[in-house]
Amino acid sequence: MTLDEYLAAQQRAIEQTLDGLTPPQHAGPEAIHKAMRYSLFAGGKRIRPILCIAAAEAVADVAPGVEAAACSLELVHTYSLIHDDLPALDNDDLRRGRPTCHKVFGDAMAILAGDALLTLAFQVLAQLRVDGHRRALLAEELATAAGTVGGMIGGQVYDLEGEGKRPTAILLEQIHRAKTGALLRASVRMGGIYAGADEVQLAALSKYGEHVGLAFQIVDDILDVEQPSEKLGKTAGKDAEQHKITFPAVYGMERSREMAEEERLFAHTALQPLDERAERLRELADLVVRRTA
Repeated sequence: MTLDEYLAAQQRAIEQTLDGLTPPQHAGPEAIHKAMRYSLFAGGKRIRPILCIAAAEAVADVAPGVEAAACSLELVHTYSLIHDDLPALDNDDLRRGRPTCHKVFGDAMAILAGDALLTLAFQVLAQLRVDGHRRALLAEELATAAGTVGGMIGGQVYDLEGEGKRPTAILLEQIHRAKTGALLRASVRMGGIYAGADEVQLAALSKYGEHVGLAFQIVDDILDVEQPSEKLGKTAGKDAEQHKITFPAVYGMERSREMAEEERLFAHTALQPLDERAERLRELADLVVRRTA
């Protein structure tokens, strides 16, 4: 199976699983379920759940039910996008190629939709058909990655506080290892935990996730400069407009591209303990760095 075929198959499985996990829009109260589903099914690469599934496959031949665990990551990611787009934060009008949630449903309903998706993610994990200890580890992993100490929310705070400040490498790393990197690292770790990874396997996945997370953000920053909004599915040039601390702002475009390539190679090296079982993860690291949107 080619990588494109693999991605298409996994995206179909993820869409189907998300549809079954999320209340239908006709269930009361309809307004909140419409808003949740509007953002959740607006498209997107589904890279976080795909990384989770690929990590589980690198550890075990069979990991039944991993799709639900993987979808908890997409629920948290989508919640973060809804809230990030709000007027009080990035104040963006476009996400995944369509008007942002608050533009369609209003600020209050968008806030509640984000809250509901975050809550649903942990309900999904609580209902996984694995032993209680593993459920607890998965919930802890996701909560930590989404939280304030080295997690996504903490990274968003650093990002807000950094607006207008002189861009430095220290501030940049502080922001992006938490804001973007933490959830991507958790994606592969959760796949490993679900599949019963041992300490060596989990350490390899963790290191891989750190490098892929950093590469992802570097490329995101580059694309925000290079690509139009139509290609990105979100407002291009927003980082510069808001004086965000980005990789091109700190290192310039050429060095940023070099750094993304370095992180790709580091990600490959990190997977050595998993041998050929991790080939999909290597292909996904390549995809992250070489994407154009």
